[in-house]
Amino acid sequence: IGNNITSIGDYAFYHCSSLTSVTIGNGVTEIGGCAFVGCSSLTSVTIPDGVTSIGEYAFRGCTSLTSITISDSVTAIGDKAFEHCSSLTSVTIPDSITSIEYKVFYGCSSLTSINIPDSVTSIGESAFRDCSSLTSVTISNGVTSIVSSAFRDCSSLKEVYCKPVTPPSGDSNMFGGNASGRKIYVPTESVEAYKTASYWSGYADAIYGYDFE
Repeated sequence: IGNNITSIGDYAFYHCSSLTSVTIGNGVTEIGGCAFVGCSSLTSVTIPDGVTSIGEYAFRGCTSLTSITISDSVTAIGDKAFEHCSSLTSVTIPDSITSIEYKVFYGCSSLTSINIPDSVTSIGESAFRDCSSLTSVTISNGVTSIVSSAFRDCSSLKEVYCKPVTPPSGDSNMFGGNASGRKIYVPTESVEAYKTASYWSGYADAIYGYDFE
């Protein structure tokens, strides 16, 4: 896609199931909703500097996509943008993102770990639900809200490192269906605050103190 193109519109490459690679030119600032939905042979994508938004469902069902590089210029990733990208093993969320929206990585069953940057304040409903290979997650200092079922049915999730000193608002199912014996590590000085906070109290037996650097 040439540098003279500034926008990839909604449904632009919808269900192009034999498309294996795409090079997005530096002139593109927006990737529209459903732009690459069902491009089931697409293996990798680099979102170049200059792109500010990735639309909802943009890469949904790209089942061969193994990695995605998102530039720091991106400030918004829409609902379900990478839902059911079942081969996705790694993804870097840039510091420009403040909210991980509804079902963005739902069903990314090959994703093994995730580090959420300090810029993120909210983790949306079912954002990482059914990421069945996810074994550890680090929740950054900036997170103030973890919405319903954010990490539900992550059946291999054994370690959650939650850095905020003040417990984020939560939901009774945010860590439902995790691996047996899953541990939630929180700042040592905040252990009691977490164990007694709404919704966190249901996970009290799994909460342990940790000295974050």
